[in-house]
Amino acid sequence: MNIPLISYKEFQEDPFKDWVPADETKGAVKILQWAYDSYKDAIIYACSFGAEGIVLIDLISKIKQDAQIVFLDTGVHFKETYELIDKVKEKYPELNIQLKKPALTLEEQAKQYGSELWKSRPDLCCFIRKVKPLEEVLQGVPAWISGLRREQSSSRKDTNFVNKDERFRSIKVCPLIYWTWEDVWNYIRENNLPYNPLHDKGYHSIGCEPCTSPVTNNEDFRAGRWAGFHKTECGLHTFEKKLK
Repeated sequence: MNIPLISYKEFQEDPFKDWVPADETKGAVKILQWAYDSYKDAIIYACSFGAEGIVLIDLISKIKQDAQIVFLDTGVHFKETYELIDKVKEKYPELNIQLKKPALTLEEQAKQYGSELWKSRPDLCCFIRKVKPLEEVLQGVPAWISGLRREQSSSRKDTNFVNKDERFRSIKVCPLIYWTWEDVWNYIRENNLPYNPLHDKGYHSIGCEPCTSPVTNNEDFRAGRWAGFHKTECGLHTFEKKLK
């Protein structure tokens, strides 16, 4: 792919918008190869360690063994998630996997905003514990990788391989846009990859423990997030006025 490096300021449209991939990874490997060829060590994968994340980690490891991977450690993730991260570190020892914590501890956040902020102001909690930390990680970083898939929700159906990220003023690369949930699991099983056992209990999208619940098969993939609130996104993939 002879597509030149694209900067945030120069971005106009996805250079791959007219490409319909026909390979077995539905374009994921070629997009990742282009991304690492273009941005070298400067690109970061922000991974939630969900099923899509496990697929991307495996694909990335075959292209750049020492790739930078960041997990936003809110301090309230499931124990199964932390256990999975340890397994992934053991399986891919050369990957540079970092856990990024928020500036405020849970205790400090409770003193300033009240205990269990996720129950009263989930948007603010997400901003403090996820959005702000990723802003710090991506400061000055030209591009980052995300595991978004078009099938996941109506808010993600127009995601392209290469996107201009207004929130983080960076280029967001999404290699799995054409993958289905079945594709993800076929890859995990065929390659015998570790995954979060909560997926076997009805959890499609796994985030922080207080804000994640299992879903039925006919529900939206994001239906188990922030139940009881009109909210399906933490703010990493939307561009809204910053909260204070």
